Amino acid sequence: MALMPLRRQLMRIITTQSPFSTLQRCMAYKSSLSLETLYPNSSLKLSTPAFTPDPKEKFSGFIPMHKLDITYSASSGPGGQNVNKVHTKVDLRFKVSEADWIPAEIREKLQQLHNNKLTKEGYLVIRSDVTRSQQLNLADCLQKLRNIIRDAAVTKREPSPETEERIRQRHLKASRLRVAVKREAALRRSLKQSPTVVDL
Repeated sequence: MALMPLRRQLMRIITTQSPFSTLQRCMAYKSSLSLETLYPNSSLKLSTPAFTPDPKEKFSGFIPMHKLDITYSASSGPGGQNVNKVHTKVDLRFKVSEADWIPAEIREKLQQLHNNKLTKEGYLVIRSDVTRSQQLNLADCLQKLRNIIRDAAVTKREPSPETEERIRQRHLKASRLRVAVKREAALRRSLKQSPTVVDL
């Protein structure tokens, strides 16, 4: 016990005088697979890349991230106890009437097609919690949004009069067949019944 103060003094002298001490190791090791090594100039922040849209195209699939309101919350999807600790559910929303990155005619069609999905303020909300990953759920939301916009961008062709007549004939034939099957079933049921006094 008497040697403990001497030992401490000796250790201080060694650490202060020796430049290459094993006691003062620098913890600056980085793996060759670290993010700084693989992607030297990247950051993990979500950003929108520079993009110039083609004026001939209605919608190119480009969505500016800074014009969307993205929130994360606890998921009810897969993940076990992990869902209580990590916010993986993604809520993506934007105001359809103010979305200047969507052409005006597609915006109007979006409001008509998805009128029941819009909030009172006019926001379209898309949610995803299908995976355990926040980034994959965000990608799923963006893909859903692209599909919604592309569906609104497609103009449906009106059927020709010949096609409408063919469809009408098919409906008529199906209804006649349905009535014939019902009559046959009614006749079969009546033949199974025992004869009454009137029949004799």
